[in-house]
Amino acid sequence: MLIQNLNTLEKLYSIFKESSGVCTDTRKLQNNNLFFALKGPSFNGNTYAQLALDKGAIAVVVDEKDYCINEKCILVDDVLTTLQQLASFHISTLNIPIIGVAGSNGKTTTKELIYSVLNAKYNAFCTQGNLNNHIGVPLTIFSIPKNTEIAIIELGANHIGEVEVLCEIAKPTHGIITNIGMDHLEGYGSIEGVARGNSELYHYLLKHNGVAFVNEQDDWLMRMASRLPNVVTYPSQKGTFECKAIGNGLFLKVEANGLQVDTQMTGNYNLINIAAALCIGNYFEVDTQLALDAVAAYKPSNMRSQVIQVDSNVILLDAYNANPSSMEVSIDNIASIEAENKVVILGDMFELGALSENEHNRITQYAVDAQINNIWLVGENFSKTSIDSKSITKFNTREDLCNWLSNNNKFEKTVFLLKGSRGMALEKVLPFLGVTE
Repeated sequence: MLIQNLNTLEKLYSIFKESSGVCTDTRKLQNNNLFFALKGPSFNGNTYAQLALDKGAIAVVVDEKDYCINEKCILVDDVLTTLQQLASFHISTLNIPIIGVAGSNGKTTTKELIYSVLNAKYNAFCTQGNLNNHIGVPLTIFSIPKNTEIAIIELGANHIGEVEVLCEIAKPTHGIITNIGMDHLEGYGSIEGVARGNSELYHYLLKHNGVAFVNEQDDWLMRMASRLPNVVTYPSQKGTFECKAIGNGLFLKVEANGLQVDTQMTGNYNLINIAAALCIGNYFEVDTQLALDAVAAYKPSNMRSQVIQVDSNVILLDAYNANPSSMEVSIDNIASIEAENKVVILGDMFELGALSENEHNRITQYAVDAQINNIWLVGENFSKTSIDSKSITKFNTREDLCNWLSNNNKFEKTVFLLKGSRGMALEKVLPFLGVTE
């Protein structure tokens, strides 16, 4: 059958409800899964329709007639569009708060902190891993457990119009934009483009009478949210709730409503992420002490603000991704830490388009001005920078750095920062800094 109208979509939804879940990869397919035959640059999922059925799929969704081989094959105009439509249909039936998380930096950390706080009172669910794009968001929606009382869905984008599409799929009732920074400039064109793209979440909330959680210390966000009737601000909420940092150690200590807690997070840039989670928890009436306990228990992982101790050395592993904005706050953080020796290992920043040369030079100068002992620049773009300083050492590739460290790893009482775009995979340097796990 061909997906052409709502009645047919409802028929497909009835199959989904009888299934054991949605799958787009036959290597991961489980018995009774509903299989969607997606296409990619180098593969055609339609060709796996028969294999999916052989492995026990309840049905397969295809968009090429030649692969519609029996009554278990559902022929549609476009598999991806149908996946998104079905996810949108499904989430509209859940009748629970849906919190959309967009922004340039800190989306995943903020999402996980919000989940930790809300899960202290509710059966909460959040996006797993990095399933935050036009395919990942539908898959996230299909994986929401039936007993979920509130869901947090990360909305990732790299061009204008993408957040709008994701909002139409996820239908957020509440939303937060973490910040506006210089990410994905190749797709957005400028920081104004970044703001415009992320503001699509606010536009959706305005249109559907949703609630926006807005960082009152961010001029970009406050201007963007000025037309919204339902705004909850943080770090404070109109004088009823406040969150702030206490002291200036390696790890953040946070105070909220007069209660204090030590966290396992480093960097003042994470304070606003914690404040967002605590203020959202307060909005949903989570007890402050329970919320703080959840924040204290949260330990960063997956190369996002991780802290690794190796003998007398400390490694700040923040190498999942990077852009000029996140580079700056990471450099600020290591500059504020008291240590005999400091080393920043900066890997190339990707997707900067025409601004790449200028931004790599600017970030190099930023690190020099921060008076870091050693600045190690890694990658083709950083190696071409023109900043002159005795603190700078350049490596054309990550492998060059690893080879050098093989013969020069005698550091003590040193704090390292590893920061670079995902394609640089700077975590592969860790074994050469003494990390064995």
